[in-house]
Amino acid sequence: MESPEQFLHQKDPALHISDPVEYEQTQRARAGEEVHQKPADKIADWMRVLEETHMGHPDNPEVLERIKDYYKKEYVITPDEVPEAAYLLEQRIARNLGHGTVEITNEYKEKKQEEIIHAQEESLDKWVDYLTSPDAQYPIWAKYWAFTQMVNMGKFEKAEDEEGKESARFAKREKNTVAPFPPLNPRALGMVVAAMEKRITEQQKAKGERMPVPNTSTKLFDEEFATLLAGESFPKLYTQFLIELPAYSKEGLEETRGEWVTYPQHSDPTPLVRSLDGYPLEWCTANMSTAQTQLEGGDFFVYYSINQDGEAVIPRAAIRMQEGSIAEVRGIAPNQNIDPFIAPVIALKMKEFPDGASYEKKSEDMRYLTLLEQKTKKGESFSKEDLTFLYEVDTSIEGFGYKKDPRIKELRDKRNPGEDMPMIFGCTKEQIAHNEGEVTTDTIAYVGTLSSKIFQSNIEHIYTTFPEGKLQTYNIEIGGKAKEEYLNALTEKNIKIGTYAQQLLESPEFVTLPSGEHIALVRLTVFDLGLSQGATTDEIYKRANEWGLELCPPEVGPALRLATDNPEWMRIGIKQISVRDGYPNIFNLYRNDDGLWLNTSHAEPSGRWSASYQFVFRIRKSDAG
Repeated sequence: MESPEQFLHQKDPALHISDPVEYEQTQRARAGEEVHQKPADKIADWMRVLEETHMGHPDNPEVLERIKDYYKKEYVITPDEVPEAAYLLEQRIARNLGHGTVEITNEYKEKKQEEIIHAQEESLDKWVDYLTSPDAQYPIWAKYWAFTQMVNMGKFEKAEDEEGKESARFAKREKNTVAPFPPLNPRALGMVVAAMEKRITEQQKAKGERMPVPNTSTKLFDEEFATLLAGESFPKLYTQFLIELPAYSKEGLEETRGEWVTYPQHSDPTPLVRSLDGYPLEWCTANMSTAQTQLEGGDFFVYYSINQDGEAVIPRAAIRMQEGSIAEVRGIAPNQNIDPFIAPVIALKMKEFPDGASYEKKSEDMRYLTLLEQKTKKGESFSKEDLTFLYEVDTSIEGFGYKKDPRIKELRDKRNPGEDMPMIFGCTKEQIAHNEGEVTTDTIAYVGTLSSKIFQSNIEHIYTTFPEGKLQTYNIEIGGKAKEEYLNALTEKNIKIGTYAQQLLESPEFVTLPSGEHIALVRLTVFDLGLSQGATTDEIYKRANEWGLELCPPEVGPALRLATDNPEWMRIGIKQISVRDGYPNIFNLYRNDDGLWLNTSHAEPSGRWSASYQFVFRIRKSDAG
């Protein structure tokens, strides 16, 4: 490879015989100019045409608009290409946020199509505007190479390996990719072009022999960088430089000084979107249409840490409000989790919001998880408290991302659960049974297949598998309260009550015990009950009874909701109560980003439930001790 044109020919062997390149040779022949046959010469002629058409009309904006329209028709998704999964994702997000089920109508699809297309057009325009501007002082071959590679790059994805080293990639763009085009970062782009120009120059000097290019730009070792550069992959090089921006290096993230900026509800989304331009974020807010929609729902807060010049411009965290409540908190780590350095800043900000307390746990959980990660790297021992937290024995570890923090699995995979369980449960290995035959009066914990004997043995800790298959037990007090007292208590704790749950509480069949009573409960899945293919309500209730469990008194629904902030969706096994819709109902409990909920589920005797659904039953008094 001796020239940039030969480089382009190598990357696309058919380029020199493509229609636009051949057309230029035809035009040269008609004008009486020399016609070239060598691929590199033909490509060089075409590059000159591209430069003239794209950069030669600075005083005629209509030319640039026509160029943009051409590229949009060529690369932007069409309404028919938007996959069904895009609508289902929006539906699932809305439900998880407590907004109910979104009906996917034709009108809804058209609106989403418009948003997706607009976001892609906007992101594509940014590249065209920059590459055709005087600011982009790159040779035309480099602009062509960057642009034609960029349009094949899809969604930006971050990840971390077991050692905590961050990596990222852009997925391949397909016809039905709904993600916008990659963020334009002139600094990262300039570093890619400079590295490739240097590589081509070195190869020219060596008359085509490959030579290692010294690493002068990234934190990779010279050998690693030479390997990366040898691949001549624009997506990989651009991604590497993007994630190594000074602001997002480990040293840069340790700088947490900065300021919060409020973008008020119904305000112009332009300043918010522009403040995120060019940064390697996974936030959908970077799209104008999404930002506008989010600002219609409530205020938006972004924390910017300072850069090397002391300017607070580096996006680090965001808090989105919806109808006066915190809808989500997002960071810049993989899966939009909070980076470990910024958590204290967010925790302090949370104190300003009425519902910020629920986010304090998330901040604390992320801090603790980071501490355990550091302990593991140093080879330090874990305490009982550490293990109880890591294995989520008492409560789930909560973060700010859409998915579970990947560090939980990474840390568990480095440990031996069989060695950790005795410390967690405060017992010997012999006091942990794994089948019914091993159960004795000294058994403290059980991990294995369930049966009636297990619930009749007063075992303190019960698991089907450890730690994922834990059967959560609760000891709460019921009785001695009128239904009005339950309603008042739920309201005081800002617990959301569904329409049917309100009706169930008001039903004559909802009665409370006249005096207080302690009650032992257990939460388990339909699968845990041995019904691996799912079952009807009657079959579930029958199996629970066979295993020494009872239906709960109706007031367990509100009482358990008041007693726990557990996020899992669980249904309370009670005798069904019909409400105004005519269907038999039972209580269900869950938590969305907008808080705790007491709601109901239809529970017809013949209605089927998936094996993964969770139910709460009462442990019989004689068995509970």
